[in-house]
Amino acid sequence: MRSTRLSTGRSVWLMIDEILSLVEKHEQWRGKECLNLIPSENVMSLAVRSFLASELGHRYTARDRFYMGTWFMDEIEQCGEKLAKEVFGAETADLRPLSGHIADMIFLASFTKPGDVLMCVSPEDGGYPGLWNDGLAGLFGLKAVPLPFSRENMKVKAEKAREAIRRFKPKVLVFGASLILFPHPVKELAETAHECGAIVGFDGSHVLGLIAGKHFQDPLREGANALFGSTHKSFFGPQGGIILADKEHGEAVKSKVYPRFVDNAHWNRIAALTLALAEMQRFGRDYAGQVIRNAKALAKALHDYGFPVKYSRLGFTESHQIIMDFGDYERGREVAEKLQKANIIVDCVIRLGTCEVTRRGMKEGEMAKIAELIKRTFIDKENPETVKR
Repeated sequence: MRSTRLSTGRSVWLMIDEILSLVEKHEQWRGKECLNLIPSENVMSLAVRSFLASELGHRYTARDRFYMGTWFMDEIEQCGEKLAKEVFGAETADLRPLSGHIADMIFLASFTKPGDVLMCVSPEDGGYPGLWNDGLAGLFGLKAVPLPFSRENMKVKAEKAREAIRRFKPKVLVFGASLILFPHPVKELAETAHECGAIVGFDGSHVLGLIAGKHFQDPLREGANALFGSTHKSFFGPQGGIILADKEHGEAVKSKVYPRFVDNAHWNRIAALTLALAEMQRFGRDYAGQVIRNAKALAKALHDYGFPVKYSRLGFTESHQIIMDFGDYERGREVAEKLQKANIIVDCVIRLGTCEVTRRGMKEGEMAKIAELIKRTFIDKENPETVKR
């Protein structure tokens, strides 16, 4: 029996050592040795990151004030909401959603019932799969109808969309997408949507940091009732979600969040997001502009090397994303795996993003160098071990 306990004790310590080693190795590799070009990822400042390890991570608070000892937590949330309203020009803000997907869920649950029509960009056109029939539309019993979309221009077809809105009369119309290079026609379609009884939302998960930085577009000024999404993609906060809205729709959303979708909102995350909002207020305009300039520069450099970068006639992109077309998913995975061997990290549809490299201080000159490294790896077939040095 004693030998069994000793063996178990040793195995626990070995497991602890292994976990510590894996985290340290990941920190060194992904944090210091890799070029991360995944558009759905970013890095926080050290100050924001430190808040995630704060004492707040142990605590609860709730709208019904069931828990005591929450004075400072409540003040942090109030400060965060105030900053969010200032940064985005919103009448209401809610920082409690634990992810962009949950923010989408809360928005839909607040304004729809089974059988209602949801109109959004379909996954086949680059829309967010989580909104579609296999995702939230199916969960809530909604009928998902695609926004007419031009793959040739990577844009919503405004006139066709106007006709579709009048025909299908959606209860909610959601702009935004997972593949989003150019602004969506919120201004052109919001009035028609409202006339047909639709509530207009914008899933800004990918472009939230560009919107906050006063680049790309301004959905709330263009007619959207709500802007929601992730806080860790082009927005450089902790992983989580946010909902911003006008007063009427924002209050409706707030009434649904607790206790239906969020109980503990992770107050270390709320504090970290609040500080990230302050950083965005101070540095966001310069950051967002540089992200877009870097995306354009990287796209052009890759295109000049002969890579299949799409939409060159449209200037490649107006966001943080670049799309390269290698034919199909399996071919894209091969490219991604080859680049990973050189410590260049991309996703398997070869959707490149410039958020993280911009946060690390890189500008147009470094984009030319990154394009050269990709060329050396993929076209020149240079040894990845040599490239990553």
